[in-house]
Amino acid sequence: MKPARAGTSAARAAVRPPDWKRCTGLPEPLPGTEPPKSGLRCATLKVPLDYTRPSGRTIDIALIKVPATGPGRRIGSLLFNFGGPGGDGVGTLAQVAGQYAELGTRYDLVGFDPRGVGRSTPVTCVGDRLMDEIAARDDSPDTAAEEKAYIDGRAAFVEQCAARSGELLPHVGTLNAARDMEMIRIVLGDEKLRYFGISYGTWLGGAYAHQFPDRVGRAVLDAAVDTGLGGADLALQQAAAFERALHGFAAACARLGTKHCPFGTDAPSVVASIKRLLEDLDQDPLPTSGGRRLTQSLGTTGVAAALYSRDAWPYLAQGLADAAKRRDGSLLLMLADVQNGREEDGTYSNLSAANTAITCADGTGRYTGADVRRLLPRFRDASPVFGTSMAWSLLQCTGWPVKGEDAAREVSAPSAAPILVVGNTGDPATPYAWAPALTRELGGRATLLTLRGEGHGAYDTGDPCVRKTVDAYLLHGVVPATDATCG
Repeated sequence: MKPARAGTSAARAAVRPPDWKRCTGLPEPLPGTEPPKSGLRCATLKVPLDYTRPSGRTIDIALIKVPATGPGRRIGSLLFNFGGPGGDGVGTLAQVAGQYAELGTRYDLVGFDPRGVGRSTPVTCVGDRLMDEIAARDDSPDTAAEEKAYIDGRAAFVEQCAARSGELLPHVGTLNAARDMEMIRIVLGDEKLRYFGISYGTWLGGAYAHQFPDRVGRAVLDAAVDTGLGGADLALQQAAAFERALHGFAAACARLGTKHCPFGTDAPSVVASIKRLLEDLDQDPLPTSGGRRLTQSLGTTGVAAALYSRDAWPYLAQGLADAAKRRDGSLLLMLADVQNGREEDGTYSNLSAANTAITCADGTGRYTGADVRRLLPRFRDASPVFGTSMAWSLLQCTGWPVKGEDAAREVSAPSAAPILVVGNTGDPATPYAWAPALTRELGGRATLLTLRGEGHGAYDTGDPCVRKTVDAYLLHGVVPATDATCG
């Protein structure tokens, strides 16, 4: 850590302000949201590839800014990370800036693609055609031949990542991304970093707070990750959370009646029907309107994707009904494509490549097929629907060419300014228990806000109590009472 901190100090002295220009090639705002009144500005920041060699090779960090609209005195910049790892921060802010319009009255809203991601210097692994094959491949093998095919496929992916991005892979982890955030703070001209991190962004925010506690301003960590857990425990608890979320959807679906939810009259029967449908896809994939077929892995991904937001539940219900009654997998495939980073034209973002590279840089755990087989009963018990595929996902870093380091898991920041951690009791991707755990791991004046709700994250559910509490903290510095609850 010491050489890197020294390197960060040297890089600070050499960092150059970015040249903000008109943005090009960005996605349109999400339906129902207005484009920012103040427009969008984009820039590229040069940072060291290796912070232990601050005068060596540099890489690009892509930035986007929505200037503050007023009225009221501008506070500074509010830096976002929307999750991942591997999520596109520049494109996402262009799409969702309208959801943060209240915060945008007094903050410049700023997003960035972390190193290795998207418009920044990216990790690349395989082409689009092979990504289609990987996404459709059986990720819940139940025969020796299927296990071998899955393991060989993972090994081939890793080999391509090493061949195409070998020089970048040792440097894309969360510790270095947090150092990049310090460079961003400097070029934005802010004395303190004000930050809004969601999902993986909470881990990144914690890593920043640990390295630069004296530079932490107002920080919100929503949909918290428990960085103290190892890979197997993270995946196991996440599998259980997705299963709980599926039962929440199933209960709501059953209340619609069999005309709109032709899967059962209560949550257990609806879940059992969904499980059977997905299992049938293993041997009998469904046709779709685009000519591709909905395999078991794509179907399972589509179901999981819709559990991230209650707003997606109607699409999930319709997609399941289409699959069961019309043998049409198109809508479930569309949900899976969104989750996998596949565009309508068949191109993929580098989400999968970046996710793997960052995940494997941030830990030393490397699992074998034997490890997975030993853990399978626990995963299947935690989640009959998602457990098998999530257990086999533990092979993500097997054979990875970079050893990885566990230092990124350290987030203690007892001397930092108050940090607001937010957790949603119905969160499928970051189980609620991780929010109080991260609050304890941060220590000091970290405070927990709980939403009793459904979906991934809390602020973006639109819950008025959460919005009011978080906005009061970020705009006026009002820290909520200990263990405050909404919903």
